[in-house]
Amino acid sequence: MSVKHAISRGLELGRSVFQLGLLKSGGRLAAKLRADRFRAGPSVRTAQPQAFLPSRYRYYRTSLKGLAAQLQSAGFRRFAGGSPRNRAVFLAFGLGVGLIEQQLEDDRKSASTCQEIQAVFRKKKFQSPFKPFTSGYKLEDYILGNQIGKGSNAAVYEAAAQFAPPKQSARKCSLVQIKEGEVEAEAPRSLTCCSLRNFPFAIKMMWNFGAGSSSEAILKSMSQELVPAGPHALKQEKEEITLDGHFGVLPKRVSAHPNVIRVYRAFTADVPLLPGAQEEYPDVLPPRLNPTGLGNNRTLFLVMKNYPCTLRQYLEMSTPSRRQGTLMVLQLLEGIDHLCREGVAHRDLKSDNVLLEFDSDGCPRLVISDFGCCLAQSDSSLQLPFNSIWVSKGGNASLMAPEVATAVPGCGVVLDYSKADAWAVGAISYEIFGQQNPFYRAVGLESRNYQEKQLPPLPSSVPADVQFVIRLLLRRNPNKRPTARVAANMLHLSLWGRKALANQDSVGMRKLADWLLCQSAVVLLKGCQGPSGNKVEAELQRSFLANLELEDLRTAVGFLLYGREQSQACVLSV
Repeated sequence: MSVKHAISRGLELGRSVFQLGLLKSGGRLAAKLRADRFRAGPSVRTAQPQAFLPSRYRYYRTSLKGLAAQLQSAGFRRFAGGSPRNRAVFLAFGLGVGLIEQQLEDDRKSASTCQEIQAVFRKKKFQSPFKPFTSGYKLEDYILGNQIGKGSNAAVYEAAAQFAPPKQSARKCSLVQIKEGEVEAEAPRSLTCCSLRNFPFAIKMMWNFGAGSSSEAILKSMSQELVPAGPHALKQEKEEITLDGHFGVLPKRVSAHPNVIRVYRAFTADVPLLPGAQEEYPDVLPPRLNPTGLGNNRTLFLVMKNYPCTLRQYLEMSTPSRRQGTLMVLQLLEGIDHLCREGVAHRDLKSDNVLLEFDSDGCPRLVISDFGCCLAQSDSSLQLPFNSIWVSKGGNASLMAPEVATAVPGCGVVLDYSKADAWAVGAISYEIFGQQNPFYRAVGLESRNYQEKQLPPLPSSVPADVQFVIRLLLRRNPNKRPTARVAANMLHLSLWGRKALANQDSVGMRKLADWLLCQSAVVLLKGCQGPSGNKVEAELQRSFLANLELEDLRTAVGFLLYGREQSQACVLSV
């Protein structure tokens, strides 16, 4: 038997055995190899296709014809020599190559399935809660109500505009429905009273200390606030400004996403004397309103949707169910993944900067807001040279990822924010599930020097898969931490793909591809309403299907299986 014939026989036998499913142990071996890979902790962001295969196989999978040609060379022919033992060796080797070739063929089919599903759901754009409008570029176009928020660099007021009547769903109060004939009390935004029906918008007035009073200077200084701005937020003549001495366009802006705030209008105007200004923020007023004030005459105003409360306010008065909590963490991960894909790092993620409303079924919908500290670079690298102490690391130091918090400025030092916001989601998850944030003063851990074993346990009511995801997000080493996309995929699979992952020995990409096709059909048939009429769940499922990537999905499956294996081992040891 020639070497070429032996390899051909091996390939045929390999395909046959694989298709008959007789090599279940091979599936377990592949799972073990993936688990070993995760123990070693390579960078999830840079994982290569089939990286869990031993390196000695990686060449042959790309050139089987080249392999046969080499084996037919004089040296290999002399080694084969016609010995039955050597022919058996080559037959076994051909069997292995056949299995690898079959695996690669399955991967190609699975990747094609993911791309087709992704193309279908990426066509479905996020719908604005307001009807399109063409006005609203002046402060005089709005009626301002009470102050509903105040931070370190801005105050937020509820607002209404005659030119943009809200949709019926936006007219209703998302927290407490007020009966006909009742009078709404004038009070700040809270869980017991709101005026969303009368004031569907919120206007954020930035505090301008040193940007000057020209529109060009203000837009240039506060350009980060415009990252979530819509395509028509600025007047056409304001779309181009002078940046660093060159005439160009404003910095990048992210596309619409259900879990990221949308700025509908942005304009500059004279600072008005609004209710509570003299008492709440007298020092930032211009001298014409307060003789001792330090602010400039003009500033930037941002028009957004008015939300009932922040995530922090909601959690102070309510505890979400375990499923709602999981969906809330998942929404944050989806929002952060969207920002990362668009080349933006938020750098100030905390429960105060997450707004919240409810869908028709009472499920909280989370929206990431306040982009004043964000990093938005044209190259989308999410990396920032850190050569001086004057380079800003971001906002909230308590929730600054370890790789950022411990960085020391120097020549060639670069801050990598690709997984920094995902780490912050892990910390905020403690708050969502009713615990103190471990990196705030009450618990006292510091991101600079904490050890993972010091993290407090989550309540036993939190699903095991969710606990595992949170622990992974809070890994100190970013190379061993999943991206927001991989972590989101893990929660998606845990929530809706349990049957596909039920039998660990038989989990394969073909089985997952079948599940993805079924899931796509269900989401499409149900339209805008998800399971039990839950719109938040439908949005999450569409986001998952619109961002399908084979390697991210494979990595998520590997992490989940590894986590369940570890959990079972702990139970058995007890």
